[in-house]
Amino acid sequence: MGRSQESWNKKETEKKKQKKKKDKEAKKQERKANTRSGSSLDDMIAYVDEFGNISSTPPDPGRKKEIREEDIEVSVRKQEKTDDEPGIREGIVSFFNNSKGFGFIRDLNSQESIFVHKNDLTEPISETDRVSFEVERGPKGLNAVMVKLVR
Repeated sequence: MGRSQESWNKKETEKKKQKKKKDKEAKKQERKANTRSGSSLDDMIAYVDEFGNISSTPPDPGRKKEIREEDIEVSVRKQEKTDDEPGIREGIVSFFNNSKGFGFIRDLNSQESIFVHKNDLTEPISETDRVSFEVERGPKGLNAVMVKLVR
């Protein structure tokens, strides 16, 4: 005589599936009953006040402020023009690693840190040396070129 193909475990699994299916159908019916489809546009509009809070009431037109397009900054801050003109600058070597062959020069006028590579040196330099240099724009920022010691 053969055993029944349905075990207790299979029956329990089937019961769980049926319960899930019923729950899903009940949720679907509830959503259908509670939808606001066809509601007016005014019901769907939300307003943002000056503090960034969302509300359902429109703002007071008397408190409206005019904002110019030029004043709006999106994602990247406007950068002030830097002295990119070709000219000789002076600075002090703030860091230089001879083994790796690069360092940084602190510009005496703008106090910005400018990258320098050993290939752009005309003579060897070390930290705290006073140097003169020219500036070129590189892929990652300003680079010092034609770096010479100031005596």
